[in-house]
Formats: sequence, structure tokens, C-alpha cells
Amino acid sequence: MIAGSIPAGLEKIISKREKNGELRYLKLRKGIDFYSNDYLGYATENLLYSLNENIEKNNYSGSTGSRLISGNTQYCEQLEATIAKHHKAQSALIYNSGYNANLGLFSSILIKNSLVLYDELCHASIIDGIRLGLGKAFKFKHNSILHLEELLHRHNVEYDSVYIAVESVYSMDGDVAPLTEILSVIEKYENVFLIVDEAHALGIYGKEGLGMCEALGIENKCFARIYTFGKAMGCHGAAILGSTKLINYLINFSRPFIYTTALPTHALLLIKNAYSNLSKAINRNNLLDNISYFVKNSSQVKGLIQSSSAIQCVIIGDSKKTIYLEQKLYKENILVKAVLSPTVKASQERIRICLHSFNSHSQIDKLLLFF
Repeated sequence: MIAGSIPAGLEKIISKREKNGELRYLKLRKGIDFYSNDYLGYATENLLYSLNENIEKNNYSGSTGSRLISGNTQYCEQLEATIAKHHKAQSALIYNSGYNANLGLFSSILIKNSLVLYDELCHASIIDGIRLGLGKAFKFKHNSILHLEELLHRHNVEYDSVYIAVESVYSMDGDVAPLTEILSVIEKYENVFLIVDEAHALGIYGKEGLGMCEALGIENKCFARIYTFGKAMGCHGAAILGSTKLINYLINFSRPFIYTTALPTHALLLIKNAYSNLSKAINRNNLLDNISYFVKNSSQVKGLIQSSSAIQCVIIGDSKKTIYLEQKLYKENILVKAVLSPTVKASQERIRICLHSFNSHSQIDKLLLFF
């Protein structure tokens, strides 16, 4: 092996991606933010007040191990109880990220003779978790109640348990799942369970900003809900919410939970502070105003996917043109994200725009000039 080299097979794959203009690379944030998931601006606010005092009170700045060995604390258990209470669930279990939570949930509950039907636009973390499970999986057309019901009718009797997996707000299109309609279908069956990933809804939807399930009042109709703290909450980690029996099952069989070093105390403090901030509606109201302003003033934008969320996407349909537009905006100090294949289907390449509470109307006007 020559220093700095990689196997020929890997070299071929990366070279092909570079030739197609689809190579991913890291870039520092510098400019008007229209691409981060910091919807409410919490990540740049000072959520660290009294942090040192609290860490001293809780003894540790690090976690020391996994939760099943030495990393469990009374503070973490109390926070999980608080999160469960906020979301009207029996119990909650904290994971180190939304990716780990989905990986841990789906890989462990999909035992033999179980089935999951998942929306074709579900996040990679859901798909990866499904792949690690032992159950069968079929995807249904995006937000298609008709296709979902067709698959349920065809396969339901073959399996002991059937899970329906959706996102309340989809990360690449920004549209919302028809949750009430899905529940109407599910209620016809005894062995069908709904799982909702609320990653891009937490902090934005609902009277208290607790997500789409709160907004619709369907919390107790979900088998499991996943809440990610790295988006609008501005911190890190995630939690799975459900029955106490489900949480006990995950503690015993969810490998990403069992074998991962626990979150440190300061990460837990940030989560607690973020939930405290949700009661202050000013950031959420500013965000909703900006979403309304963008939608009102973007009706002539060609390729815009209809969305009422903070995620707004413009289909360009060509990798090189999409990258060119991203770079053009970057030169104007405007930060958006070019989303390319294979993250989205070929011909669905797009500019992904994220709106925030801290964006101004004039910044939105400047952005729209390029479309």
C-alpha cells in the first residue's frame, strides 16, 4: 500500500461522482443563513446560562460510559420524564442523535414475521434501520393513502405486526404527512402501529411548538414518535417516545442505545433549556411570519415544491445547474444547499432553502431575485 492511496474500486467510485458533478465536500458557514436546520435560532442564542453551576451540581462534565454501565444519571432520567410529560407520552428514551434513534428503533422492533410500510421519502436513518431489522419492508408512494391502503390490504394478514413509518414534515420536500388520514386507515386493523418522525416539526408546529402530533392532538394514537434536538431545538441528541413497555424493550434490544457512550451532562442541560425556551413564542411567531412571507412572494418561482414548512425546495433537475446556482448565491453571500442524486432521485436535483426566525424580509427578497 502506498501512503495516501485507496483501493482501485473506491477510487473508481469517487472519480465517477466527481466527474458527474455530484461530489460532496465540506464548507464553512459564512453568509446569510438559508440552509441550516436552526429554524428558531436557538443554536446561536445563549442557551448555556448557568451551565457551569449545573455541571458542578451534577458532578460530571463527561458521561463516563454507556447508560447501561456507568453513564446513567438521575438528571437524565428526570429529563426523560420531563420530555415524556411535554409530549403526553408514558415514557421517553434519549439517544445521541436522530440517526441513532431511528437506527435503534427500526432495527430492534422489526423482528421475524413483522412488516414495515414506509413512505418513499423517509429519511436515510429510517431506511438504514429497516435494513438492519429482520422484518419485511415495502415502500409506498409519497403521501399516497391509496397506495398505503392497497399494501395494507394485500399484506396485513401475512404478518403478526405491521408498522407504518412516516415523517410529519419531510426533510427534502418540506411537505407534511396526512397523519389523520393515515390513522383513519390504520384504525381498521388491530395489528398496525404508527411511527412518526417529528424531526422537522418539533419547535414549529403545535400550540406549544411540540410538533405536528401535538397540533393534531394524536399523541396517544402513535406507537412511537421520534423527536430530534439538532434542528429547531438548536442542540444535540434525540428521544423516542412511546409506552413504558416500548422503552423497556429498547433499553434491552436497541443496539445503538446499548453500545453508545451516553450524552454528557452539558448536552442534557441544553436540551432542557431548549424545551424551556419553547414556551416563549416570539421566535416561533417570527419563523411562521417568514414562512408566510416567502410563500406569498414566491408564487412565480418555477419548480418550487408547495410547502407550508420552514423547508422550501426549488427543483432544478440537473446536477451541474444546481451546483452552479448554489455557487452563484454563495458569491452573493447567500447560503443555500444544492441537493443532488443520490440523496434525491435523478432529475429531482434541487436548491433546498431553510427559513429561520432570524431571517429578514429583505433577505428573503434578495434570495428570491435569483429564482
